[in-house]
Amino acid sequence: MLKIDKTAEGEKVTLTLEGRLDISAAPQLEAELKRAMEHTTELIFDLEKLDYISSAGLRVLLLAQKQMNKQGRMRLIHVGETVMETLEITGFVDIFFIVE
Repeated sequence: MLKIDKTAEGEKVTLTLEGRLDISAAPQLEAELKRAMEHTTELIFDLEKLDYISSAGLRVLLLAQKQMNKQGRMRLIHVGETVMETLEITGFVDIFFIVE
């Protein structure tokens, strides 16, 4: 199960993810992103409480990154050890801007 908390400050949106971002939760995040990204120039994912990310979750983050490359910037913050390991193994650590 995935819990998404959204905080918007002007054109900056922070999405705090908690739980598991897997194939069953990816559509939920994708739908939230469609709403959140319309007038966003800065997108932040706070992953401190994210326990697991699957390839479906990585795909959603990659799609968000591609969109934000056109309209602003995207950052991942507070990435936990398990999720960071997944990003490193898949090579996604080189794609995303990650802030410790």
